[in-house]
Amino acid sequence: MSEEFHLDDVDRRIVQALQRDASQSHATLAESVGASPASVWRRVRALERAGVLGAAVRLADPARLGRSVNVLCQVRMNRQTQESRAEFESFIEGREEIVECYAMSGEWDYLLRIAVRDVADYDRFIRRGVLAHPSVANAASNFALRQVKYTTEIPV
Repeated sequence: MSEEFHLDDVDRRIVQALQRDASQSHATLAESVGASPASVWRRVRALERAGVLGAAVRLADPARLGRSVNVLCQVRMNRQTQESRAEFESFIEGREEIVECYAMSGEWDYLLRIAVRDVADYDRFIRRGVLAHPSVANAASNFALRQVKYTTEIPV
């Protein structure tokens, strides 16, 4: 794990503000955090170099893009070798339907969040993709009925 980066109060306000809206200008950001634009620019660059801030992205609406079905899929591997895990993780990287993947402790080896158009789309994906992978022993799927909470903001 990486070492924690120590933030002062202004850094915290910058990170909080940028997590809410990364499109604001440095002048607007500076005004909202109570610092000069030049200071904010230097701080943002330092936070980027330290890896605290990553790429600025725009969040897309899955429903508007025809991907409103969220499936949480637990995967159990039939082999626990580094090679089989690397092959499976490479497979995961290449599948656009998989929007999140976590290596897990406990009964299951991986947890995937999969965004698909409908149940038939998921059925094709799971049978021809995940379950067809030679390292996969089995999988269990849960369909999200509705999203209660979703945030990309990390507490600062």
